[in-house]
Amino acid sequence: MTDLLITGATVYDGTGSAGYAADVVVDKGRIAAILRRHADPATSPGGAALRAGTSEATSGELQPARTIDASGLALAPGFIDMHAHSDLQILANPDHLAKISQGVTLEVLGQDGLSFAPIDDPTRAAVRRQIAGWNGEPDDFDFSWSTVAGYLDRLDQGIACNAAYLVPQGTLRMMVVGTANRPATPAELDEMKRLLAAGLDQGAAGMSSGLTYTPGMFAGTNELVELCRVVASYGGYYSPHQRSYGKGALEAYGEMIDVARESGCALHLTHATMNFEPNRGRGVDLLALIDAGLADGVDITTDTYPYLPGATTLAAILPSWTAEGGPDALLARLADPADRERIAYELEQVGTDGCHGCVTDWNTIEIGGVKNETLSGAVGNTVAAIAAGIGKPPSWVFFDLLVRDNLATTILQHVGHEENVQAIMRHPTHTGGSDAILVGGKPHPRAWGTFPRYLAHYVRELGVLELADCIHHLTGRPARRLRLTDRGLVREGYHADLVLFDPNTVRDAATFDNPRQQAEGIPWVLVNGVPVIADGRRTDELPGRAIRRTAVSSEGNR
Repeated sequence: MTDLLITGATVYDGTGSAGYAADVVVDKGRIAAILRRHADPATSPGGAALRAGTSEATSGELQPARTIDASGLALAPGFIDMHAHSDLQILANPDHLAKISQGVTLEVLGQDGLSFAPIDDPTRAAVRRQIAGWNGEPDDFDFSWSTVAGYLDRLDQGIACNAAYLVPQGTLRMMVVGTANRPATPAELDEMKRLLAAGLDQGAAGMSSGLTYTPGMFAGTNELVELCRVVASYGGYYSPHQRSYGKGALEAYGEMIDVARESGCALHLTHATMNFEPNRGRGVDLLALIDAGLADGVDITTDTYPYLPGATTLAAILPSWTAEGGPDALLARLADPADRERIAYELEQVGTDGCHGCVTDWNTIEIGGVKNETLSGAVGNTVAAIAAGIGKPPSWVFFDLLVRDNLATTILQHVGHEENVQAIMRHPTHTGGSDAILVGGKPHPRAWGTFPRYLAHYVRELGVLELADCIHHLTGRPARRLRLTDRGLVREGYHADLVLFDPNTVRDAATFDNPRQQAEGIPWVLVNGVPVIADGRRTDELPGRAIRRTAVSSEGNR
């Protein structure tokens, strides 16, 4: 008896090829057979092994434990979220409905240079405080690991979807150099390289950076090149949050391509956007830069989220000099009237590196979440609106929120441009990433809606991508970047990470006003062959596991 038979689906295999009608057999967590409708059993892959003639006969002969009638549904590989911030939430709330209800069966953690492995006790305390707005502060959480291997082992204890991990460069620097704005010494660089190599050897897929966040931003180009040489030697990839997505965006992208060229490391330009007013209509300039790098032999991929606003912490828009020395030093500066005056001037008159070189427009900064519940009235309002309501300058509101919320406030930043979003998502390097923060009173709707929004808005409604091509962007292409040889495609022998959806009704229900809404039109999601969404409802299963970096494949996914 086999575990599961899916009948009557239109299979989109993740390669970009057109869909075809087939029955799919799942057994022991893998795709046992793909039986094209009316195919000759002699030529149908797996048909002879299953002693089946046509797929209609197979349904009777297999005697599966469960049968899913997928008539009218598309069957695709599970979606791969190339940029996720679920590092703690996937453990603290392992049902993980926000992601699996979208059809996500694998997400990549450890993003933006700040996460929780490898780590020591002092650094853990500092990182928890710095990125509480990304991960929350789960009550009585058991931080029982210190290495990448320990974190991956913790994931293996049971999660809803699979997860890969990137070694965070900012955490490495905090452990070894601290939070000082200075170059690493040769000995410190060697130690960071040693820790990075250990993390890669233990299964990390590559390295991330957050070059607008402390202390990762204090690394110079040469330091990044040396670290990336280590990543390249393991066949991993570099995923940087670069130094600017605003006024200096093209220069920042150029630096990352130079780092990849010099180090020989594969490069994944994550949340590849061209935001803020100076970049209106300049998505094509970014694509020209990427194309030039590809022509030079640099291995480049990208990911984007299909929305205009971004999301980060309120503290992130501060000028970088304020964060030197860590959170306590930053709060001391926020309490100093002279420093406040200087910060307000840089934010409102000059433009800060934290705000990507652009002057801060308080009308674009919307409060998404707070840790201090007494500040919950701010959620859903812009800094400008709050200021107008209480008769205070916007900078006063900004400082007050940061101090009273102990730097944990998250924001939506309304700075995107639709023409750039569409141009970048059409590019052959493109994959999907949610960049989703799951915590806070009003998180970005991309936490619940990224992948169905691609299928509904940009495929069905606007026609920016064809359905088969979009599925390739979200499955086979990111699997190839991750060098997965048995995931990301609907192919015999592959792990049964699968999503069934209705192409005519699938849509993102999450909105900016009501962001925690389950997507529609996705009735079934399987992780390692186990249904985690069945008939549109969450099951109790936790079949996800850590996905460890494997040896470089000469073929990869096609």
